[in-house]
Amino acid sequence: MTNIFVDATVPDDDRRQKLYEGALFLYSPTPSLQSLVAFTRQLIEEAFHPFDPRTAQFELPVERYVDILAKLKPFFIHHPRSKELVRATLRELGCDPELTYFDVPRLRSATSNDYLTTGIAFAFHPHRDTWYSAPPCQLNWWLPVYDIAPDNGLAFHPRYFDEAIKNGSRNYDYYEWNRTSRATAAQHIKTDTRVQPKPEQEIELDPQIRVIAPSGGVTIFSGAHLHSSVPNTSGVTRFSIDFRTVHVADVSARRGAANVDSESTGTNLRDFLRVTDLARLPEEVVAPYDQAEAPPEHLIYQPTIVPLSAADLPADAARAPV
Repeated sequence: MTNIFVDATVPDDDRRQKLYEGALFLYSPTPSLQSLVAFTRQLIEEAFHPFDPRTAQFELPVERYVDILAKLKPFFIHHPRSKELVRATLRELGCDPELTYFDVPRLRSATSNDYLTTGIAFAFHPHRDTWYSAPPCQLNWWLPVYDIAPDNGLAFHPRYFDEAIKNGSRNYDYYEWNRTSRATAAQHIKTDTRVQPKPEQEIELDPQIRVIAPSGGVTIFSGAHLHSSVPNTSGVTRFSIDFRTVHVADVSARRGAANVDSESTGTNLRDFLRVTDLARLPEEVVAPYDQAEAPPEHLIYQPTIVPLSAADLPADAARAPV
């Protein structure tokens, strides 16, 4: 059984434990989440101007659409304002800022009617984040930028939370992904040839849970949950934000959800930043999660940021450092 907690006022230690057991936590928009959504909309709408970003896919050739996303997404991801608002959100929702670490927020887009489903707008098949070298204690935070509907949101498949699935995670190494695949997303327009762990057996997608949150409402769930992008047939592009957190005590003690089927190697833990000061997790805490050595330059992905032109941005965003 999957328990769903709505606007629950529970201590973070209790919340994390329930999440590790498969619960979902939903929170209404907070001031920081509303600010994050407003900032994100501003960037999106300026980038797609003069088109409505939710319907721009019907106005633009796919190559031009990809070019816009290829500049917009990393600019948002690594913008200091994005990090600032995530940090404020975590404080508002009861995370200990000295002990909680987060990774940079991602901007996702899911176009409608199979316009673009690969590469930079990858439509995620059913998967667990643990297949992608996430630790058992990773928690995912997901929120829509615009209101969503049942046919363009996120789906959970709770039957498989504690049931193993044959999957391709044995072929996934996080450091190899950093070396060869993360920077090439925009090149995959028709097909996506990158290693993406998938189920290797038939799975039952129903019953499933679809959370229809308002714009800025956040869903928190364990990275061990099997979840997927709902095939978008809504007629509008879905834009969403997600980021992840870990608690340093849980990382050190190797607490978290049970690992029922992941065989991935490497770890994404070096990507996480402390809420208080953006320091990374201590190496002695991360090292036990490594199965093999890798060159230092592959342990943490270093993106190349392509600044958007001042004409494409609001003045305050254009002046901010990246």
